[in-house]
Amino acid sequence: MAETVTITIDDRQIQAAPGEMLLWAALDNDIYIPHLCASREEAHPTASCRLCFVEVEGRPAPVPACTLPVTEGLVVKTRSPQVDSLVAMGFELLMSNHRLDCKNCSANGNCELQRIAKARKLRLKPKNLPVLDKNLPVDDSAANIVYDPNKCVLCGQCVRACRKSGNGTLGFARRGYLRVVTTFGGVPLGESNCTNCGACVKVCPVGALAQK
Repeated sequence: MAETVTITIDDRQIQAAPGEMLLWAALDNDIYIPHLCASREEAHPTASCRLCFVEVEGRPAPVPACTLPVTEGLVVKTRSPQVDSLVAMGFELLMSNHRLDCKNCSANGNCELQRIAKARKLRLKPKNLPVLDKNLPVDDSAANIVYDPNKCVLCGQCVRACRKSGNGTLGFARRGYLRVVTTFGGVPLGESNCTNCGACVKVCPVGALAQK
């Protein structure tokens, strides 16, 4: 197998390892594609945030870049009317369920939602959808960590980090609109087996998990 393949992204030719996911090949070459849930360590990405859509030559519909292995001659565009529409729709859905309080948020200035909004010229405040604030209690019970589920975008980064570096304390519970990242049994972090390692805080892209 060849050591590298040549692909084209936005009319720019780059080299990448065969089979590498397009998202990482693009980011490694300073080509930004919005994303929240993807992880390099995942062999089978969930593609749940629906933000990394790209248009691929020869394919009838956009595909998530986190699930597309690169192959020789692949031609991709990160922007097109269809891609932009899908990303804008996905972003608005996320923001309709995200408590917007940037000036008081620990992630302000380093928030992935702000980065996406700036890159794609999208509004942080939903324009076409109502804001659905769950008004869930903020968990301040742990020694070093504060968790505000109202800011969580359900990307799963904290759950994976907790499984890898912590005790596997965090997981998903419930379905649909009620889905939430929580502890086993829904007990506060301070009453769980959380070790306060902070791995979840380091990977949270939006400030839902923050250091005290």
